[in-house]
This record gives sequence, structure tokens and C-alpha cells, in this order.
Amino acid sequence: MTNDARTGSAPRASTLRKAYRRARKVAKRASSHVGLAVLRLRNRFSKASVIGEAPAVVSLTSYGTRIDTVAYTIESIAAGTVRPKLLVLWLDDRERFQTRPAALRRLERRGLQVRLSENLGPHTKYFPALGLALDADLPLVTADDDLLYPVGWLAGLVAAGRDHPEVVNCYRASVVALRGGHVAPYAEWPRCRDLSPSAANFATGVSGVRYPVSMLSALAERGTEFVDRCARADDIWLHWVALRAGIEVRQVDRRARHFPLIPGTQRETLVAENVGHGANDRYVAGLYEPEDIARLAAAGAPEV
Repeated sequence: MTNDARTGSAPRASTLRKAYRRARKVAKRASSHVGLAVLRLRNRFSKASVIGEAPAVVSLTSYGTRIDTVAYTIESIAAGTVRPKLLVLWLDDRERFQTRPAALRRLERRGLQVRLSENLGPHTKYFPALGLALDADLPLVTADDDLLYPVGWLAGLVAAGRDHPEVVNCYRASVVALRGGHVAPYAEWPRCRDLSPSAANFATGVSGVRYPVSMLSALAERGTEFVDRCARADDIWLHWVALRAGIEVRQVDRRARHFPLIPGTQRETLVAENVGHGANDRYVAGLYEPEDIARLAAAGAPEV
């Protein structure tokens, strides 16, 4: 093969990859709009219970304008092949709690619990639910308020928990990377590509995470320590607590999953602050001490 042929093939491959990614994004957006329309109808007319017999408490929170659309995230969970024993939405705005949308009230009549919480930022997704899950001796599954979850979502986490009961199981994980005896910048952590539990795996909550009861106990023992140490980065706090408790993290598929977004929900997000502006790195630097670095290195955390 000539040099010209070789150099020409790389740009063509890159162009094809970009075109493929664009096509996937377009298809995903179209799927979101169709799925949302179906869930609106389901919310309007269904009388089916949103709870069932799956051994889990599912917890999520919402805020701002997302409170107007979170009902459809919950409908997607309720449309799953299995349903949780308890499904709870936490709101930290008393006025919005008292004037919550009709779509949420319809869900409450079908078994959803909507509860008022103090404002714990992103930690509101899991922290107020710890007592509920511990009292029921059930694992806690967290969801985000801006996604439409597929019908096998909860079933997949339940099955993962059955096979790996003492592990944090998730659909999307990175691998904490090291550099020169410190944690490398968050943006340089590679995506998880295997199914092995590891202390170096880092669950990102967006696509759903199942926490075993042992993890819930470790979190409850720490209380609201996160308010002073990691107020705006729940995923980092959760990984650090798991690391200190000796609890490994596992991705349930070889490929990290990011489920379709509800259209129009991305105006309010922590991603720009925590990733784009380096807040995650500041939180990591304040939390992870030499003993944590040693644990990560022993678990095979890569050097970058």
C-alpha cells in the first residue's frame, strides 16, 4: 500500500466514525420523542401500579423545571418488566412539593411516594432514602430525573445484584486513573470495558446504580459529612465511601450505557461545573488520601 493510500484511509475512517455517531444521536433523539409521547399517554390513562415485587427501593430527586417532566422518567421505570417494592421521589422545594404537577399526582394514586426533603443537592437522590431501604433490608437503586429508562433497566440491576450481591452494580462506569502518586484529572479517566468488580471502578449515577445494604450502612454511618467535604459531587462521595468500606464497583454490561434523555431537560445540569470547570478534581483532591491511592493502585488503577 502506498503512503498516500495509508494516509487517505485514516481520515475516511474518522469521517465514517463521526457520521455513525451523529446518526446514533439523531436516532436516539427521535426515540426519545416517540417514547415520551407514549409515556404521556400512559400517565394520562393507566391505572397500573408503579410498584411490584422486585427486591429494591428505587429513589430519585428532581428540581427546577425538571419537576414538570420527571413523571415520564418514573413512568418509564413503572413500565419495566419488573417493578420495585418502593418507588420514591424526593423534592426539596416546599412550594413545588405542594403544587406538584397533575402527572405526579396521578402516579401517587398508583403507588409512587413523593416526599419532602431538605436540600442536599445531588445527594438528595439517595441520602433521604437510606433509612427506608435499611428498615426494609433492601438494596437501594438510584435513577436520574432526565432519562427514559428501557423496560429491562431494573431487571438488569436486580439480576446483577443477585449474581454479585455485595458489589455496587451500575450501567455506566469509569476507571479511576493515577498519575505520579495522585489521582489523575477526572476528564482523563478511561471508560470501564469489562464486567469485573474492582475498587478502581467508578460508578456514574446517570444510568442507574444498585447499592447493597452494606453500602447503605456505610453511608448512614458517615451521615451528612458530605455537606462539608463533597457537597456538589455525589458520585465522587459515593465512590470514596465504597473504597473506604472495601466495596467494589461493577459495570453490568461491557459497554457503558447512557439511556435516552427527555428532550429539553439539559438546561440545568452539574456537568459543566463539575467536569468542565474542574470541580470534580477539587473534590477528589480534598477526599482521596495516600491510603486511598494505595487501595486504588492495588486494585489495578491505570497510570495515565
